[in-house]
Order: sequence, then structure tokens, then C-alpha cells
Amino acid sequence: MISRPLYLEKLESYIDKPFIKILVGVRRAGKSSILEQMRDILISKGVEETKIAHINFDSLEYTDIREKSQLVELEKKLLKSGVHYFLFDEVQNIDHWDEAISALYAEKNVDIYLTGSNSKLLSSELSTFFTGRYVDIYVSTLNFKEYLDFRKASGADISNTGAVFSEYLKRGGFPSIAISDQTQSQDDEEVSDIYSSIIYRDLVERKSIRNPELLSRVVRFIMDNVGSTFSAKSISDYLKNEKLPLSQETIYKYVNWLEEALIVRRVKRYDLRGKVQLKTDEKFYLSDVSLLYAVNGRSDSYLPGILENLVYHELISKGYDASIGKFGDKEIDFVAEKDHKRIYLQVCTKIDDKKTEDREFSPLEDIQDNYPKYVLVLEEGKLGPRSRGGIEEITIMDFILSI
Repeated sequence: MISRPLYLEKLESYIDKPFIKILVGVRRAGKSSILEQMRDILISKGVEETKIAHINFDSLEYTDIREKSQLVELEKKLLKSGVHYFLFDEVQNIDHWDEAISALYAEKNVDIYLTGSNSKLLSSELSTFFTGRYVDIYVSTLNFKEYLDFRKASGADISNTGAVFSEYLKRGGFPSIAISDQTQSQDDEEVSDIYSSIIYRDLVERKSIRNPELLSRVVRFIMDNVGSTFSAKSISDYLKNEKLPLSQETIYKYVNWLEEALIVRRVKRYDLRGKVQLKTDEKFYLSDVSLLYAVNGRSDSYLPGILENLVYHELISKGYDASIGKFGDKEIDFVAEKDHKRIYLQVCTKIDDKKTEDREFSPLEDIQDNYPKYVLVLEEGKLGPRSRGGIEEITIMDFILSI
């Protein structure tokens, strides 16, 4: 099993601290493996195995536990047997799990670790029961540095980093993909299965969606427009043209459900002059670019959006908060903040002429502060990398390996 220190080091720092530790991420992002490795860390520190309960509520052994009362009974049984460390995988499968976990937390001498594949496990939904008593960690699919580690561990040659980066752009970051040497079509088929499982298990069945095809059309529209701003009205107009009318209210509901299932993440706009978050012209990025290939196929026209998606994915995986920047009538692709420090980013394929250079550099030049500003390119243009007004051009690969 390949270690992911980005998450394990955070978890390890909270061992026996009075917080519920919650790992949240899209299905198959690697949460279960991280939890299993956390169990191994506890044992390596001298914890007796009998004091650890590591339970996956997706497994056949526990499919009959779906109600709060059943989980409470299990907790009582484990407490009575002397369990101190509770590692519960995919806990969102249980109705009112939060109430059962809150009751467990109230017991003395417990240390709780949870994973889930639903955004309701993220902070905004937990305040009722867990205010000040939890830490939540978003688990992304592999970022590029992790992808390199996984490829190396699986025996692949990673000496040509640029070639591996090109491969990563085509394959995405699901861990099971990274350790395999499948064909492109096999990769797409595997990711398609992951996507179908999320759609039908987490949405169609649980939300009782009567017309899954309409939901699929909404997903395809979002994927077609990765990196572009759009609204429920634009989706509604598109579906009307396809003779598939769907109200804006239902579209909003579908989009919110897709966010819950962590297929997409909403990125808000931030007005840099007014210093306020805006409620219009949001963007949506995918939890992994491979979902686009599996659902909509591959097209060169997707490349600009894929590059933005990749940069957003890297920022989030490294602990940055990222917004779309608005400065007057100009847009900055990302305003990213971490540890009270900020960076501004523009993303494009390459710069080969003055017009493209002005388009990418000028929005950043208008911002008069001392925070770092970068224009990220997939590949250097024929004029090579440039610096203008303190703004640096750098390849996307070099940038994401440096943060």
C-alpha cells in the first residue's frame, strides 16, 4: 500500500487529541487506504489491535447497519470490548450518523476517525453536533507529485517528468489508475464505472430521481463547460433546445446534489476591489479530470478547461482556498490563499504572440499589491518564458511541483 503523507501526517498530529477526525472525498479517491494506513500507524505506536475498531460500512459484513439505533448498539458493543480508537469508513451510509457519533464522542476515552463520500460531512453541515470538536480534511484524487510517487512505486520509469505529466493529464488521479498500466480505453472504462456508481448509488437511488437521463444531461453540460462561467438558466436553455425541458429550480437541485456527491466543486467569484464574494457567474470544476473523458470523451477543445481544472485540483490538494478573481471588468483565473498569504494565477496553453501575452498579463498588472503573480502555461511559447511587471511566466508542471 502506497503512503500518502499529505493526509497521514495531518491525521497523525491529531492522535488522541479531543477532535473527531473526518476525511471527505469523492469515491475511490483513496480515503479507505488512508484510514487503513492510519490503523497501521496506531499499531506501530504500540496500540493493541483489540483497542482499534476499523469498520467499512460499504462492506458486505456491515450492510445491515443503516439506522442510527443500529450504529449506537454497535458502538456500545465495541466500547464494552475495550475499543478506544474508532475508525469508521463511509459513515454517511447510516441515517443520522452524526447523532450516533456525537453520542460516542460524549463517552470518555475515545478517539474517532471517519471517512465519507458526501460533502455533508464537510464543516458547514456539522455545526449542529460537532462545533469546535472536529477537524475535516478534504481528500483529493492524486495530485501530480502523488501520481509520480504512485507510478514509481508501481515500477514505472518516471525519469522523464514531462512525459509523466502529459500522461497524468490524460489519465487523471484516481489511485487505482495510477498503479495500473492499462490502455486509455481501459482507464476510461474504469472511471466510467466509478462515475456510474456515484450517480446511481449516491444520487438516483438515494434522491429517488425519476429521470436519470436528465441528470446525465446536466452533468454533460457542466463537463462541456469546465472552466467557463454559467448559470442554471444557460443549462435550462440548452435542454430546451434539446427538447428536454427542465426547470431552473430542478437544475439547481441537481447541481447541489452533484456537489454533495463531490463529483463537482463550486468555485465562487471574489471581487478584489470590493473585497466581497459574489453570488453570480460561478464556475464548477471536476473532482478529477478523468471523469470528463469517461463521460464526454476526449477533445482538444477541452484542453483550456482541463488545465484550469488541474491547477484548481492542485491548489485544493495542497490546502489552498481558491476563488475566481474579479477586478473591474477583468477576470483572474485564481486567487489562492493559504496561511494568510495570497497568490494570483492566470492559466493558458502557451503564449506565442503579443495579443495573447497582453490578455494573460494585463489583468494581473492591474492589481497593485505585493503578492506573487504568475501566468501558468502548459508549454513555453517560441519566445520562451517571460517576466513582465513582476509577473512571472512558468509552466504548469513546474508551478505545481513547487507549491
